[in-house]
Amino acid sequence: MALRQALGRGLQLGRALLLRFSTKPGPPGGLGRTERPGPGWGLGARGAAARGTGPGSGQGLGLPSRYHFFRESVAGLAARLQRQLVLRARGAGAPCGRAVFLAFGLGLGLIEEKQAEGQRAASACRDIQEIFTQKNKLIPDPLASRRWQGFRLEEYLIGQSIGKGCSAAVYEAMMPTLAPKQESPKDELLLGQDPAVTPQAESKQNAQHTATAFPLAIKMMWNISAGSSSEAIFSTMSQELVPASRVALSGEYGAGIFRRQERGSKQLTPHPNIIRVLRAFTSSVPLLPGALVDYPDVLPPKLYPSGLGHGRTLFLVMKNYPWTLRQYLQVRPPSPRLAAMMILQLLEGVDHLVQQGIAHRDLKSDNILVEFDSAGCPWLVITDFGCCLADESIGLQLPFTSWYVDRGGNSCLMAPEVSTASPGPGVVIDYSKADAWAVGAIAYEIFGLPNPFYGQGGTQLESRSYQEAELPALPETVPLDVRQLVKALLQRDASKRPSARVAANVLHLNLWGESILALKSLKPDKMIGWLLHQSAATLLTDRLIEGSSIETKMKMCFLASLEYEALCQAAFLLCSWRAAP
Repeated sequence: MALRQALGRGLQLGRALLLRFSTKPGPPGGLGRTERPGPGWGLGARGAAARGTGPGSGQGLGLPSRYHFFRESVAGLAARLQRQLVLRARGAGAPCGRAVFLAFGLGLGLIEEKQAEGQRAASACRDIQEIFTQKNKLIPDPLASRRWQGFRLEEYLIGQSIGKGCSAAVYEAMMPTLAPKQESPKDELLLGQDPAVTPQAESKQNAQHTATAFPLAIKMMWNISAGSSSEAIFSTMSQELVPASRVALSGEYGAGIFRRQERGSKQLTPHPNIIRVLRAFTSSVPLLPGALVDYPDVLPPKLYPSGLGHGRTLFLVMKNYPWTLRQYLQVRPPSPRLAAMMILQLLEGVDHLVQQGIAHRDLKSDNILVEFDSAGCPWLVITDFGCCLADESIGLQLPFTSWYVDRGGNSCLMAPEVSTASPGPGVVIDYSKADAWAVGAIAYEIFGLPNPFYGQGGTQLESRSYQEAELPALPETVPLDVRQLVKALLQRDASKRPSARVAANVLHLNLWGESILALKSLKPDKMIGWLLHQSAATLLTDRLIEGSSIETKMKMCFLASLEYEALCQAAFLLCSWRAAP
């Protein structure tokens, strides 16, 4: 539309000039001999620059100074049009021909003016992003102000088992000198119902109480092949350390090892929707509660004669979250608006990974942890990076030269471009949109439906062979924009799939941008005005209200990741979906 309007305005100006050329071919004050433009006049500024003047110097009858930027961006086309326009303006052609070139040139100039507006909008977005990048601070390290260091297993009081996976067991933990906090009355209503009504809610209340009494969680890796040296353990299990803080790696072994080695894996910067490893250290494997029942085969022989494990392994200390996403959804599916906010948080976390050149490759509801604010709104964090791709040398492009290359975990939620890849010389797997696809599949669980790729309810789709038309329909209570977004995230063709950043922006606009989307045309100044309003309101709310709400935190994440181009893409998607019959 902007292109059509710009060319239309250029043609109108061209018609006016046509009348001038045809009725007064050479009168005094026109394009006469004394005022005929020199070689530096026209679309470009090359000739003017050679004479020490510019497009805005006022010499001759030159076009506006905005052509300078356009000439630099499209130098070849500008130079060619310049030569043609100068020739025709001097009389080497019919008046109609001169007018056509003038109209075309003026139209391009108006297009460039739109580009300048976009540049100003992008600059404003960068300024907003810089402000909220500094404001969007994480909760301080809970162990930073303590007198202990936290790099020895003996410093922790370990409680009951929280869960176990294919490579580790997780236990609740605390520092012995920390007194358990009393449960807040608000905790009883975190799920919006009386805990005494259902056994499930009662178990969730107990989980909340446990997370309060034991604020930390210790993850003990199972060491079968890494040997017993700390250096070998850190090297073999380096993927688990991707979300580790700088302090976590400053212990007796970690600091020295990671300074000496040229680490190939990346270090993830903090993000509110991604777990943080607070401490990482190696220690002798202890006999923890339930070990002989839950995982006897991975214990060292001194603890279990038939065990295959080594006597030393890696321990990771993290914040203790009361539930996994799967556990929460089993109790009570969220409302459609709350579900959209949960999907938005996952997309924000995935986008942060992509921006850092990291792919999780094992996203599922068991690897997503949940806690609640005082109003009962869930906050999600992505955990378990044991299968992630975080290599400095390749980024998100994994060379797939043989079947022995690890494509990641969770084959059910493996994106089509990953599951259908065939190895060969020069073949690479692009993971830039693979985690976003997994979020689209998890969205079915968040909206209270079976995940179509798990085979529950007698229906199973395989990422290798499914078609978009086979995807189950989401409930009509889910807003149209959100339904369209989930469908777009599950596109088989990755080139047609929105990135995590664009998808997150779609939900931001859907949740809080109805005023800007109601406009018939999205103009840059209107978009920036809306962003400034959102920024001011978010800063004021964060300052005046103690303990910011989940919505305020999400807006701060959005503004800290603001990109004008990605925001425009999201707005275009929303407008196209709403305009479709």
